[in-house]
Amino acid sequence: MLWFHRTTVQLAKFSFGLFSQNLSASNTPLPVLTLFTKDPCPLCDEAKEVLKSYKDRFILQEVDITLPENSAWYDRYKFDIPVFHLNGQFLMMHQINTSKLEKQLLKLEQQDARD
Repeated sequence: MLWFHRTTVQLAKFSFGLFSQNLSASNTPLPVLTLFTKDPCPLCDEAKEVLKSYKDRFILQEVDITLPENSAWYDRYKFDIPVFHLNGQFLMMHQINTSKLEKQLLKLEQQDARD
C-alpha cells in the first residue's frame, strides 16, 4: 500500500510539472468559443462532438439560455441554437461550420504569433 501511495504522489508531481510547463510555454491565452445551448439540444450535442478535435485551440464556454440570468440570450437565440461566438463576436448558428471555425482560429493564432 505504501508503494502505491508513493507512486501516486510521484505521478501527481510529474503530472503537475507537465501541466505547469504547458501553462508557462504559452503566454498567449486561448480564444473563448461560447456555445449558446439548452437542455436538451441534440444539435448542440452533435456540435460538441465535432469540437472535440479542436479542444486544444480554444476554451469552450457553454451558456444555457434557459437559465433566468440568460433571458436576454434566450430572447435572442431561442429558435437558433446552437449559436457560437468566438471571443465575444458572433461566429455561426444552427450547425458547426468547421471551415469557418478553422479560418477564424488560424486568423487569431497568426495574430498572436505576430504580437
